Amino acid sequence: HKPREAFLPQADEKTVDGGLLPDANGMDPNQGGQTEGSKWQKPRLTRKSLMKCCLVKWIIASTTQQGPDSCDSDLELSMVRHQPEGLDQLQAQTQFTRKELQSLYRGFKNECPSGLVDEETFKTIYSQFFPQGDATTYAHFLFNAFDMDRSGSIRFEDFVIGLSVLLRGSVTEKLRWAFNLYDINKDGYVTKEEMMAIMTSIYDMMGRYTLPSVRDDSPFEHVERFFQKMDRNRDGVVTIDEFIETCQKDENIMASMQLFENVI
Repeated sequence: HKPREAFLPQADEKTVDGGLLPDANGMDPNQGGQTEGSKWQKPRLTRKSLMKCCLVKWIIASTTQQGPDSCDSDLELSMVRHQPEGLDQLQAQTQFTRKELQSLYRGFKNECPSGLVDEETFKTIYSQFFPQGDATTYAHFLFNAFDMDRSGSIRFEDFVIGLSVLLRGSVTEKLRWAFNLYDINKDGYVTKEEMMAIMTSIYDMMGRYTLPSVRDDSPFEHVERFFQKMDRNRDGVVTIDEFIETCQKDENIMASMQLFENVI
């Protein structure tokens, strides 16, 4: 098991060498033998696929500091504050195995003894994994997407249910989650301004190591192109149906969603 100090710099190096972003055709350069578009099929439930996610890296780093599995995770999970549903129910609600849930819970509890994670924690996580850029705004938007009841804190159940969709959900589930992220004011519509805000926050966080290198006008070009395709009836807003339908039909947009998928 690696201590956290050895863990975080590796994530930084992966960012620096461009491994964070897919090739132009939307494939992960670190995985060979995939057919085009296979990224959007249900992935194998492997530790490697889990470890591409910053939030999981943060949890696992915390877990490895504690040593081997403790057998009382089940009991702890049923007793933790804020009344989580318990392991069986979470296993039914997510695509995670029992062992994975136990591991995620131990790390979560270690980092957030109260059983809740707040926005400042998200900002700390993403600034550690993306030190070359400014992750503050993106972490704020991402936190709000997880914080469904707008309470200002995220429970373990909400955390793992969201992670399950992002890491192992169907294409439609992932797109619904992405729409929720882009819909900043949660009114059921995405405006060009909202899409611009999210895209800009991602580019700000990626910094100068983004491949291809980020130009100042890149987010604007991205949004103009996307929005024109998505706003089918030209009413100035994108509905969830327009969003999902356009994304699923357009290979370029699906490939670009990789940028979003790789910064969770």
